[in-house]
Amino acid sequence: MLSQHFVQDFGMAVRQLREVRNWSQEQLAGHSDLNRSYLGEIERGQVSPSLITLHKLAQAFQMSATELIVQTERISLLRESQRLRLAAIAG
Repeated sequence: MLSQHFVQDFGMAVRQLREVRNWSQEQLAGHSDLNRSYLGEIERGQVSPSLITLHKLAQAFQMSATELIVQTERISLLRESQRLRLAAIAG
C-alpha cells in the first residue's frame, strides 16, 4: 500500500511541476518525449513509471532525478502529516 501512495505522490509532484510552468500535458509530453495520455496516467497515480521515464521527466523540468524524487518525498511527508493531524482530531 505504501508504494501505491508513493506512485500517487510522484504523480502529484509531476502535476505540480507542470502547472508551475503553466504547461499543458501536451507541452510536457513534447518536452519529455512521452505520450500525453501516459502522462495523465502518471499524474493520476495509475501507473508506476520506469527509471527512464523518471529521467525524461526530470530533464524536461531541468532538474535531476534526485530533485524530482525529493519533491515526491515532500508531498509524501505532507500527506502523512495531514493524516496524523486528522487522526489526532478524530481520536
